[in-house]
Amino acid sequence: MLQEETEAAVKYREDTLAERRPPLKLSGLSVQELQDLCRDLHHKTDVVDEERYDVEAKVTKNDKEIGDQKLKIIELQSKFKKPTLRRVKISAEAMLAVLLGSKGSSTIDFKASLKTVKKEEEKKEEVTDWRKNVEAMSGMEGRKKLFDASGN
Repeated sequence: MLQEETEAAVKYREDTLAERRPPLKLSGLSVQELQDLCRDLHHKTDVVDEERYDVEAKVTKNDKEIGDQKLKIIELQSKFKKPTLRRVKISAEAMLAVLLGSKGSSTIDFKASLKTVKKEEEKKEEVTDWRKNVEAMSGMEGRKKLFDASGN
């Protein structure tokens, strides 16, 4: 029976192809006629590909809708219904009390656990007359002062 089914399917396919696709007569055609025939065949394959793509898109869309409908049916048949969730405004302390139970009754100071960062005060250089600075730094004594200052 299986063999008969496969033979019937093959015969049906051959009959359908013979009906849709007439046999090609290539002998005795000029170059221009062959080119026209190729263009015509190319156009027909494009049309068939477009139809195939459209059918595939419809099938995938229908499969997705079928899956969604099956899920809805399962939800309706099941005893457990999902409750609709609502937003609840709750403080951090109340949330900890709920999560920790009786252990969370003591309040926790979140700010105390944060690290404190001290900003270094920017060193402000005194604005002096540059001419006095040049006179003080001139000669070997000025270089010695710079050397001693950089060493600290």
